[in-house]
Amino acid sequence: MSTVPTTAPATKRGGETMNAEAPFIRVDHLTKVYRLGKSQRLGLLKKSAPKGFTAVDDVSFEVQRGQIFVIMGLSGSGKSTIIRMLNRLIGTTDGAITVDGKNVLGLVSADLRAYRNQTINMVFQHFGLFPHKSLVDNVAFGLKVRGVDKETREAKAAEALELVGLGDRIHAMPDQLSGGMKQRVGLARALATDAEILLMDEPFSALDPLIRKEMQELLVKLQRNFKKTIVFVTHDLNEAMYLGDRIMVMKQGKNMQTGTALDLLEAPADPYIEEFVAEVDRSRVVTAGMIARHTTPSQDSAPYGNDAEQVAEGTVLHEVLPVFAAGADRVIVVDNQGESIGHLTAREVFAALSPKGNSYAS
Repeated sequence: MSTVPTTAPATKRGGETMNAEAPFIRVDHLTKVYRLGKSQRLGLLKKSAPKGFTAVDDVSFEVQRGQIFVIMGLSGSGKSTIIRMLNRLIGTTDGAITVDGKNVLGLVSADLRAYRNQTINMVFQHFGLFPHKSLVDNVAFGLKVRGVDKETREAKAAEALELVGLGDRIHAMPDQLSGGMKQRVGLARALATDAEILLMDEPFSALDPLIRKEMQELLVKLQRNFKKTIVFVTHDLNEAMYLGDRIMVMKQGKNMQTGTALDLLEAPADPYIEEFVAEVDRSRVVTAGMIARHTTPSQDSAPYGNDAEQVAEGTVLHEVLPVFAAGADRVIVVDNQGESIGHLTAREVFAALSPKGNSYAS
């Protein structure tokens, strides 16, 4: 029996970072203060009133190329402000943003347009489709702005729509689609431009739970194939842990903790994080690859034979448990190429499901 991975990207490995390369995106001491309005400046409010509202307070983080980095927080935590500063939809008060070593805040008009059109693309919560244009024209719009000829841009748009499961609807109009379909079009539009970075601002939060789950699974599937660098904003911790290679938890403009899903579960930095993760369903967050005892293929196959049960490293423990229930003593964990990266026992799985379940690391 082999369990097909349906969740976390295969790059997750316990507390490890994806690689040792220089970060693709680097944010240093980012700060955004919204100053007082005119009425406040005219002295119409009390002198004791604050001089401004700090939406983002000295936040730093790094994102590796090909990583899904999730910014998670409740409403008003500053997460959407950060993502809009990354593409300079709003200005910064202080700090630095570099992408592939280039100073984003120093880009002049022409370079900024090129950065927004070629390097970075954004998927919004509200789909932002042109109601008078067909799906293929909506998806091709970014390429049209670049000056790509009609035949080429329509071919790329049709290909992108095929990737998101709408290849048979390319001439449909937006008002003929469900909310989930419209968000698929938004994702296809971002893929068609072949931008290196996707900024996703709560793209699935307005969808029904089942459709939302489908979109999460679609994003993971596409990410395995295309390895985009994704900054994903959400207020839902389960979604953050489901998708994120690394997660930054925000509170009142501050970075409270950054780490993998397992870091947040096993080593919360403070009571706020501990309270946040208390209700997480670990069986649907922790993957086989996160807790596998890493060994060589020969070490795995020798004691248990070639017929040993296998699961993919991205398989959540909820899907691993039936393998043990069927009588397996342990399972071999394999990567996307089918190569063994380690093994798991039932005891280690149950330990990982416990709030204090870190004995598997011993």
